[in-house]
Amino acid sequence: MSEMLLDTASPLTRDDFSLFQLPRLFSLDLGDLDQRWKAIQKQVHPDRFSMAGPSAQRVAMQWSSRINEAYRRLKNPLSRASYLCELLGAPIQAENNTAMPSAFLMEQMELRENLEDAVHLQDYEQLVSTVQKSIAQRQALCTKWLDEVSPAQPHEAAQEVRAWMFMDRFLQDVQRRVAQLSEGKL
Repeated sequence: MSEMLLDTASPLTRDDFSLFQLPRLFSLDLGDLDQRWKAIQKQVHPDRFSMAGPSAQRVAMQWSSRINEAYRRLKNPLSRASYLCELLGAPIQAENNTAMPSAFLMEQMELRENLEDAVHLQDYEQLVSTVQKSIAQRQALCTKWLDEVSPAQPHEAAQEVRAWMFMDRFLQDVQRRVAQLSEGKL
């Protein structure tokens, strides 16, 4: 990859994809993203501006912070999908928009009941497997709605992202229970 030159005169508000000179796609080559992040960080790292004075150091710190924020958002698939939906005019608004299809809500209720009934490690392992499969399906649908359908269908992807967020939180709950089980607290 040729060295990327960051235009430090451009505003810090550029979108994450253009900041790394990447196409606005859900499917990203994470190795490429890592290389681009490292190349840009080398250019703007505050240590490079230690002799340039406080103003230049402050700007470098802002750029470094902005680049790290963008990198974290694009590296995480759930964050990237949510961000891409927002850029395409379909913000997730998870805190306000909790309406979900009834079939999904029934699935959530069943999973919660299974979690409450879980006793043995294999019960939890089964739940983890089920949730991971659901998340993988949602990721595939995000790829379809954001990358493969022309034009992109961000509202459909946003619905999948909201469901994915539910499943991700549930997976965290299951993992907490597994940790408690292994510590003998259950």
